[in-house]
Amino acid sequence: MTTRRTVLGALSGVAFAALTATGALAQEVTLKLHQFLPAQANVPKHILDVWANKVEKDSEGRIKIDRFPSMQLGGKPPELYDQVVDGVADIVWTVVGYTPGRFPRTEVFELPFSVSDAGAASYAYWKMYEEHMKDSFKDAHILATFVHGPGVIHSSEPVKTPADMEGLKLRGPSRQTNALLKTLGAEPVGMPVPAIPEALSKGVVDGAVIPWEVTGALKVPELVDYHAEFTGPALYTVGFVVAMNNDAYNNLPDDLKAVIDNNSGLDFSVFAGTTMQSFDAPARAAAVENGNEITTLSAEESATWAAAAQPVTEAWLADMQSKGIDGQALIDQAKALMAEYEASK
Repeated sequence: MTTRRTVLGALSGVAFAALTATGALAQEVTLKLHQFLPAQANVPKHILDVWANKVEKDSEGRIKIDRFPSMQLGGKPPELYDQVVDGVADIVWTVVGYTPGRFPRTEVFELPFSVSDAGAASYAYWKMYEEHMKDSFKDAHILATFVHGPGVIHSSEPVKTPADMEGLKLRGPSRQTNALLKTLGAEPVGMPVPAIPEALSKGVVDGAVIPWEVTGALKVPELVDYHAEFTGPALYTVGFVVAMNNDAYNNLPDDLKAVIDNNSGLDFSVFAGTTMQSFDAPARAAAVENGNEITTLSAEESATWAAAAQPVTEAWLADMQSKGIDGQALIDQAKALMAEYEASK
């Protein structure tokens, strides 16, 4: 005779199978992605959203990524990395240089006149992260490492020679860029990107160094009249990371970890750097349309600037040596990897 317990057990098994078949018991995860720019800026719209949408699709809807632009979860941009470490956010996109000196090896990609192409540098950055930098970032799970396109000087006065930098108050994004501005005679004013428009409009700074692509979101061409860009290696670049909270990653089931893994790493890094730089040209065109004056320094003129900036690299090498880090080896490896990427294109 069939017992009541047997019948209930059988029914429970059928119900479990039915729920599993419909996905009702499939583990679902919601992750909070936090960053500092408006949702319609290029990086959130064309990089972070593309990545998040792909993760959601590949997980068949089991991973949902809620996006919080413009620091909507609170805090200030320099706090983003610690927010992901502490679990305030599950994923962040941030500027590594917002925490000066915390990740010294990454600064090899921020040295003056060392990077020409964001895709190549992002490729090298990820390769070197895997080899040299994982320990520095061990308190988070890194999803991508990349840099922006060539840095440009945007100012209220024309800048054509290093002498023109004398006395200008210019916003700088990182320790190495601020050292560069100071070496060239300017007065560096450190601040995150979102603070630039107000600082320009109130005269707190005379200009800013940022890549072309973000100038539209910040309305920089409406706030300054002059822009100076370089031929050959860039005046500077800045490094970024997309980082995930360790627990948020480790608590995922293996199949969802695989979704994150398959959408992260070298390919994501190169995509991010390449995509970011691709928006330099339309932003530059908007400044031209606005009637702004753009000075494109020749290769010879750019070489004069590079010579004036050389003390920044020398000081960095000495600083790395004091930390027990072979800075020259990092520079040489970065150059070799960037050349490797260019040769593979």
